[in-house]
Amino acid sequence: MLLRHLKWLALAALLIALPALAEDPKIYGLPTADPASLGLSAEILADVKTKLNAFVEKGNLPGFIVAVARNGKVGYFEAWGQRDVERKKPMTPDTIFRMYSMTKPITGAAVMTLVDAGKISLDDPLSKYIPAFKDMKVLVEKPDGTTELVAAERPITLKHLMTHTSGIVYGLFDRGKLGEIYREKDINSDGSSGFTLEELAKRTASVPLKCQPGAEWNYGINMDILGRVVEVVTGQRYADYLQEKIFKPLGMKDAAFHVPADKADRLASNYGPKAGGMSLLEDAATSPFLKIPSQDSGGGGMVATAGDYLRFAQMLLNGGELDGVRVLSKKAADEMTSNQLPAALGDAPLNLLPGLKFTGIGFGYCGATPLKENTLFGDDGEYTWGGYASTDFWINKKENLIGLVLTQLIPTNTYPTRPIAHNAIKAAIVK
Repeated sequence: MLLRHLKWLALAALLIALPALAEDPKIYGLPTADPASLGLSAEILADVKTKLNAFVEKGNLPGFIVAVARNGKVGYFEAWGQRDVERKKPMTPDTIFRMYSMTKPITGAAVMTLVDAGKISLDDPLSKYIPAFKDMKVLVEKPDGTTELVAAERPITLKHLMTHTSGIVYGLFDRGKLGEIYREKDINSDGSSGFTLEELAKRTASVPLKCQPGAEWNYGINMDILGRVVEVVTGQRYADYLQEKIFKPLGMKDAAFHVPADKADRLASNYGPKAGGMSLLEDAATSPFLKIPSQDSGGGGMVATAGDYLRFAQMLLNGGELDGVRVLSKKAADEMTSNQLPAALGDAPLNLLPGLKFTGIGFGYCGATPLKENTLFGDDGEYTWGGYASTDFWINKKENLIGLVLTQLIPTNTYPTRPIAHNAIKAAIVK
């Protein structure tokens, strides 16, 4: 009897302690609620961990955080596995992740704050802010292997940058002649490059475009160039502008372009696949993200916690505001999360990475907007993007829902973690 009594006392103590933790916005980003009260099945949500944990148990991935929010409240938040396998540090709700390309939607929002303020128009030519981009050339690669330079038929606009239709690419991913030129000139958005966003923009303007502006969707360092535009317009370093206009107003306490010393213990290590498991790519203890970068990469340089990103996503889902603080106008938030690709692009094939070309996917500002159900990027009515280290998020405007899947493994799409989580979360919506 005494043992049974002690067990009940322990359980009661646990239940008393849980609400204080569960409501802590520093950990979960948003208030929490019972899944059933949000129209979610707790039993089906449990399948998310079961399915993804198979990768952890096999040693393919270090650990995960998966979160689901609906109607402004978190109904599911699981952190398991390890953030640092070598030191056996567990994955915790406040783990700091390299968001890589999940920085892009943040940049989209930053640009839209300037649109809201009347300081820029998305129809403005890029050369208005960075004159080096005037009179650009396009590199035409012919079937016989020769190339030709032709004049750009129209200027690059800010909207072209926001939608990856500028003709600017990623040198790392482009396997043609243009990619070779990018690599030769060391045009990259690495915060350890030693040069600033101003220098990155100058280098990028010195090489030709892959296509005529507006003619194709090609993944590129467009959001990094947009970061430089923000610097030119505001006179502030890009990271400082984000802190003032996005991170601080939204309460994104750990979002930044580097991890300060007092938070370094929470940074996850980064891994890569190898036969039978994974290998350490970037030790958290010696990560470049522990230092202030030479350039604040608007396309891939941000670090943040799950709670930070949930607050940003909820702002978008709310139409630009959170907790009474308006960051974007409703019009700006709606435009950002709706398809903005012109009809002339047809079903808008996304030339994402070598060997990865998707159709039926629209694109808003700095994020994908699926045009139909059951695409690799999700469903109609969603706005989504992921990061190079296998991080993903989506908002579903029809269901008023946010999904977030975070781990640290390069490259993304090594394992189908995103569709597994997306499908299970979708199935968990019961009303």
